[in-house]
Amino acid sequence: MKIFPESALVQLEFDKIKALLTEQCNTEYARAKAGDLRIHTRKEFIELELQQTHEFKLLTGNGQYFPNDHTLNLARELKLLGIPGATLTGEHFMQIRRLAESIQGIFRWFDAERKIAYPALAKVIAHTHYEKGIIAAIDEVLDESGIVRDNASEELANIRMSLYRKRNELRRVFDRILSKLAKSGYVADIEESFLNGRRVVAIYAEHKRQVKGILHGESDTRRTSFIEPEETIELNNEVFSLEHAESREVNRILRELTQRLSVHAPLLSVWHDVLGEFDFIRAKARLATEMNANFPQLLDKSHVHLRQAYHPLLYLYNRKNQKPTIPTNISLNEKDRILVISGPNAGGKTVTLKTVGLLQLMLQSGLLVPVHPDSEMGIFKQLMIHIGDTQSLEFELSTYSSHLKNMRYFMENANGRTLFFIDELGSGSDPNLGGAFAEVILEELVKKHSFGIVTTHYLNLKVMANKTSGIINGAMAFDETNLMPLYKLIIGKPGSSYTFSIAERIGLEPRLIQRARTLVDEDHFRLDKLLNRTEQDLRHLEQREKELQKLMKENEKLKKEMEAFIHKEKHTQQVELLKHQNKITEDRLAYLKEMERKLRQIIFDWRKAEDKNEVIKQMQALLFKQKEKQVNEKVRKKFDARYEEVGGDVQIGQKVMMKKNHQVGTVKEIRGKKAVVQVGLIPITVGLSDLIVVRDKPQEEAAE
Repeated sequence: MKIFPESALVQLEFDKIKALLTEQCNTEYARAKAGDLRIHTRKEFIELELQQTHEFKLLTGNGQYFPNDHTLNLARELKLLGIPGATLTGEHFMQIRRLAESIQGIFRWFDAERKIAYPALAKVIAHTHYEKGIIAAIDEVLDESGIVRDNASEELANIRMSLYRKRNELRRVFDRILSKLAKSGYVADIEESFLNGRRVVAIYAEHKRQVKGILHGESDTRRTSFIEPEETIELNNEVFSLEHAESREVNRILRELTQRLSVHAPLLSVWHDVLGEFDFIRAKARLATEMNANFPQLLDKSHVHLRQAYHPLLYLYNRKNQKPTIPTNISLNEKDRILVISGPNAGGKTVTLKTVGLLQLMLQSGLLVPVHPDSEMGIFKQLMIHIGDTQSLEFELSTYSSHLKNMRYFMENANGRTLFFIDELGSGSDPNLGGAFAEVILEELVKKHSFGIVTTHYLNLKVMANKTSGIINGAMAFDETNLMPLYKLIIGKPGSSYTFSIAERIGLEPRLIQRARTLVDEDHFRLDKLLNRTEQDLRHLEQREKELQKLMKENEKLKKEMEAFIHKEKHTQQVELLKHQNKITEDRLAYLKEMERKLRQIIFDWRKAEDKNEVIKQMQALLFKQKEKQVNEKVRKKFDARYEEVGGDVQIGQKVMMKKNHQVGTVKEIRGKKAVVQVGLIPITVGLSDLIVVRDKPQEEAAE
């Protein structure tokens, strides 16, 4: 991204964000990357870094462990590993082993499921691989403390065995000599010591000539002499020679191990960068958590749509001091590209301007930003800023001259991918002339299709914003009653400067205020007063809207409670229905079990019976009677639904039911003990004893 002027990053306090990020880093790689944080303009780079930070933030937020605990700064050691003839120490190799272990843990962590869940993080290791031979080669030579193993070579094993024996022999001889001298009263209080790598006896100075050996030195008081006994000189020489041989063999083994691993130097350097990259991502995720930052929707065009946006440094400061931070909502798009913010001094205009600029820099450098996740942010290729007094003594430029010089650069270089910020456009000159130039500058920036935010007190710019396509007004809210800024941006209307209101509240003499009013153009004063009243009315409407929203939430709550109650009732009815259905199912199951038992008995009887016909009759009776019974039950249910029994003697014209099949008909004729019953179109002759007099049920009862 092209930045103007060079001090813009400092003016927007981007350097402080980098300092906070650096504090979160553990490795030199990550600290160097944080200190030289790049601001990208390509969507794929920005999106990848944002996604990586977002995934790590989710990972830690869910309490998951990621295996990058070790803080390893091995750039010098890895560089040395690639130099022919170089030799690394055991400690260096243990650091390299820890590097390999960390990479092994990361590769194991990224199983198939996690690669799908965290695709952006998985890309960090996509172009490298794990080589298990590195740990195996180190373990073959070194133990867990970084000491060369005895079996690293046959020569070393022999040397250390000889050294062990000679040291034991030297200890026995020395202890015997020390005991003898102690009995003679020659030995000083400290008894023994080591000088020049040799074991010596501490002898009182007056007895030093009584002991044969080599004098290695004396104490500061010269009361004690340190003598190597004659009997241990040869043994000390042999031990010293073996120690020297051991050191040579150890160096040879380490040099050989260095040479073996040198072929993996490029891979180890990649691993080192991978750990540093994950540390850098973790640092960004930690910073995002501190700032309550999120991943907005990223668009590859000029666009700003911020919801609940905070200035990150102000948010951290206020949280530390237990103060609230007022969020801001800003939208700049193809239709409304430039926002003109007006309002009283110390009302938050400059903070709002800086918030948008700093968040844009953070986003394009791959940092999550403190906005609502539904926010939308585009990508700009230029960022220009003009804040505060930028007069230059070196070039003898006044404040206004410097202002015009910067505006000239803005107008000459701005384009559709430019985001600019101008604080107090046109200030520093005569209000009328400065306001005129400010209009010209704003018109030119609109023609360039650039995006930006401008703060001003000029009335003509407020009027211009209302009538010029591409420019919108905004105002910082102000509590006129308590004379307190509310730090809330209201889009769509210009703001009053509250000049006279502030003067009245601070106790300025009324005659002076009145005199000032008479000096102000009447139309200007009337417009400022109108803006003042409009803002207060708007605040009143906002309060009413909040109350309405509260009532709507309460209604929604009641609606949900009613729906829950209805759902519960429906559930109760369904449970009752299921119980009834289960009862029918249980009866049916009992019937089927009884049928199964009877059929098994018939099969058993069939096998034993000599007269098979009898068994067949039993089976027919069982099956057909059951079928007939089921049919009769259905007919009976149908009858019960429409008719009711009356009883009594059967008479011609009455409705009767036949007991055998529950069919209903009308009596047409009586012939002795039989009657002719009309069932549908068919007359049937039935015995009077097989008939029951019935009648139709009342309609209401039948409906029930």
